[in-house]
Amino acid sequence: MKLVKRISILICLCVWQISISQENAIGVFQYNKDIGEPKLEGSATYDDATQTYTIKGAGYNIWGQRDEHRYLYNKIKGDFIVTANFKFEGYNEAHRKIGWMTRASEDDNSVMVGGFIHGDGLTAGQWRERKGADMRNPEDDVWAPKRFYEIIQLERRGNTFIVRAAHAGEPLQEISSKDLPFMPEEAFTGIVIGSHEVDTIETAKVWNVRIDQPVAASYNPNEEGWIGCRMETMNVFDGKRKVIYEKESRFEAPNWMPNGKNLLFNMEGSLYTIPTSGGDISKLNTGAADKLNNDHCISFDGKLLGISHNDGEGSNVFVLPLTGGEPKAVTTEAPSYLHGWSANNKDVVYVAKRNGGDVYNIYKKSIKGGKEIKLTDNKKLEHVDGCEYSPDGKYIYYNGSKNGGTMQLWRMKPDGSNKEQLTFDEYNDWFPHISPDGKWIAFISFAPDIELNSHPSYKQVMLRLMPVSGGVPKVVAHLYGGQGTINVNSWSPDSKHIAFVSNSKK
Repeated sequence: MKLVKRISILICLCVWQISISQENAIGVFQYNKDIGEPKLEGSATYDDATQTYTIKGAGYNIWGQRDEHRYLYNKIKGDFIVTANFKFEGYNEAHRKIGWMTRASEDDNSVMVGGFIHGDGLTAGQWRERKGADMRNPEDDVWAPKRFYEIIQLERRGNTFIVRAAHAGEPLQEISSKDLPFMPEEAFTGIVIGSHEVDTIETAKVWNVRIDQPVAASYNPNEEGWIGCRMETMNVFDGKRKVIYEKESRFEAPNWMPNGKNLLFNMEGSLYTIPTSGGDISKLNTGAADKLNNDHCISFDGKLLGISHNDGEGSNVFVLPLTGGEPKAVTTEAPSYLHGWSANNKDVVYVAKRNGGDVYNIYKKSIKGGKEIKLTDNKKLEHVDGCEYSPDGKYIYYNGSKNGGTMQLWRMKPDGSNKEQLTFDEYNDWFPHISPDGKWIAFISFAPDIELNSHPSYKQVMLRLMPVSGGVPKVVAHLYGGQGTINVNSWSPDSKHIAFVSNSKK
């Protein structure tokens, strides 16, 4: 009897430990468990090297008056924007589902809403308005039987839940929007998989998982403080992103260092380096310059560093060795904001206001001194920024607006002649960065409705890529960010990766 009792206790302990392990945190998720007691147990693993989840689950369905599925989730209070890439493995059941879900509770019949990719390509927003009610979806589902949506986003604004989807390389499209007054302010949100067949376990890969908690539209960071930042690197050709550094305050604008092993970024008025794989940060010696902003760039030969520093008169341009040292002034008239080096490493280009004017223009000047040369002649309601030489020295790329229109990408000859517009879309396109091999332009796109000539913080933005030779821009990342995300050239030396900063409240 004692032996039997001891075995029973051991079995109970094992079952308890298994149960606890199923709810252990995994990656960015606090909870990992089945909902609704499916016949077959689900599971999930996380590959830290690629920051990819493999999620497996069964369950009769996510539909009707109750659900059965595997769920990786967090408790989130208030508004959020959650985004990820999803892909099924293999082909089994047409009605299997993967995607994002928000639930009022762990009850199988709770109020819920989600954006789901089905096994046959159907992509839809679906919801249960009241506990125990039938699950519903819009009448106009999005049907994509031959080309699956890969990216799903779920946003909460108060009690409104918006589902968006996108094919890889394309902007997000709104799939559904639904008000759910019975969803509590703090609810469960995460990624989900259901098989639709009780005796089948389905598997999916999920990557680029981002859980962002945005600020209110009226938020003033100068009064209320800056929200958290993530340093990310990304392969622009497969779109896979990796977070290498996070902080609950502000940092901005990474440059990829010439050695390919470190990033340079600004934080709290100074510059720091960090390994591209993550790790400890190191402060760079910039001498007396301790009020730097996010305008810093490295010469093409990798020897010099240009910075914008508030010297008491306002922002001015300085240069110093990339290894650190005392900066030397290039401009003495503020405001002057650095953006690029000439290909011969002798001149810098920057945007500035002069003679008390209210319009910015592009200037270039030798780092040895002399007169600055004005390259644009803007009028009221026109604006330029983000000026940067191509590696071959043939063009200066920049963003500009004409006659109050949206911000678009342009280029001109180094003497200011032959100005050409490169993008013609509804977005506000900023900060063109040319890859070291001279083949690609990476840039950030804001929504059409942002303030004229503004590149604000804390917005839903896209990073896009287009050939220097011309063509349709491709979306390489959807993120919450803006100011400080990609203000400076952040291409890796091999022209395959970029680095950037995204934002989220903690």
